[in-house]
Amino acid sequence: MDPLKQKFQEKATALRTEVKSLLKEHGATVVGDVTLKQVYGGMRGVKSMVWETSQLDAQEGIRFRGYSIPELKKLLPKANGCKEPMPEGLFWLMLTGEIPTQEQAEWVSKQWAERSEVPEHTFKVLDALSPDTHPMTQFSIAIVSMQSDSNFARRYAEGMSKLDYWDPTYEDAMNLIARLPRVAAYIYRRSYHKSAHIAPDKNMDWGGNYAHMLGIDNADFKSLMRLYLTIHADHEGGNASAHSVHLTGSTLSDSYMSLASGMNSLAGPLHGLANQEVIKWVFKMLEVLGTEDPSKEQIADYVNKTLAEGKVIPGYGHAVLRQPDPRFIAQKCFAGEYLADSQIVKVIWKVFEVVPPILQGLGKVKNPWPNVDAHSGALLVSYGLSEYSYYTVLFGVSRAMGVLAQLCWSRALGFPLERPKSVTTKWVKEYLAENTVI
Repeated sequence: MDPLKQKFQEKATALRTEVKSLLKEHGATVVGDVTLKQVYGGMRGVKSMVWETSQLDAQEGIRFRGYSIPELKKLLPKANGCKEPMPEGLFWLMLTGEIPTQEQAEWVSKQWAERSEVPEHTFKVLDALSPDTHPMTQFSIAIVSMQSDSNFARRYAEGMSKLDYWDPTYEDAMNLIARLPRVAAYIYRRSYHKSAHIAPDKNMDWGGNYAHMLGIDNADFKSLMRLYLTIHADHEGGNASAHSVHLTGSTLSDSYMSLASGMNSLAGPLHGLANQEVIKWVFKMLEVLGTEDPSKEQIADYVNKTLAEGKVIPGYGHAVLRQPDPRFIAQKCFAGEYLADSQIVKVIWKVFEVVPPILQGLGKVKNPWPNVDAHSGALLVSYGLSEYSYYTVLFGVSRAMGVLAQLCWSRALGFPLERPKSVTTKWVKEYLAENTVI
């Protein structure tokens, strides 16, 4: 058994025993009350699932296994000559709860290189699609097409113990994550570069090889990709893409089917597609203002005009966060070191100064601060990756690590089929009539 798999088995067996004991003693303990507003409002804030790999705090932002993004940037192993953390190290952390050694992170990197061969039929499926097909549609189709290699589906059909469900899930997760950069880069090159594909370099790390296959062989861009893939990897379990993977996985669909479900959620404008909406809005603003270097006053006028039209400012606000997104700050720090002279980056920084005070002045916005999407597009544009309809695929490659690590945990802990109870509005009215004191 490989070292990561063995470590995960040890951790999962111990936690499974602990959870069983907790439920036996405290299963009837009430942990939260649901309001009618939550029933109708997308279950916002309802505590109804367990997500081991990360937790989101409204003030502090995301923590991966208890570690903040600044801590991860300091503690996680780095690729040779790079200041940014290796995503491979974060995956080890999410599975085991332990910061890996340099050797362990490099082991994951080599494993993913060995497992990265994509089935030929997946490329044929993609080539059958119009190059104009949205990249996220292509990405989802490609993931499902690889399901024919599912270890879980094969072993489930053969018959296996429930206690072993985690094992083929782990194998599928490792294989799928390993292949995603190759698939994603193939989609990018066929959609925007006339299928001038670039062969993978298996001597590179996971993030560096992805950058290489995209066709941007710049050392700083490789560093950006390692940072990007790390900070976008997980955002606790309640967001739409994570919850979709969890829900689909609870039916015992395999990693391929489950991840495709999550990617279809990520493609929504209210979720992962927001990163392309941000840069579209910025480009449109610059076009309307007729300048690449707008003043803060010009930006403020455009922001107010956008709000007056009943539209939102993309990249600002978050369902949970009540402070600037630490992922935004991480990208801003990167830009300050590598891209301080980029004109589009300077625009993003001006927007950051202008938008929050305007939103605060409305008195209705709970969170006027930027989220992760507010900065990522500017960084990518600065390195020549300006095709913003592709940006959510980058997000998806990263998010796969978190949701598939958690899927391994869900199988190891024996989580059941998710089946919340729904009610009708008629039921609500009858309940209120019976229980409301006048």
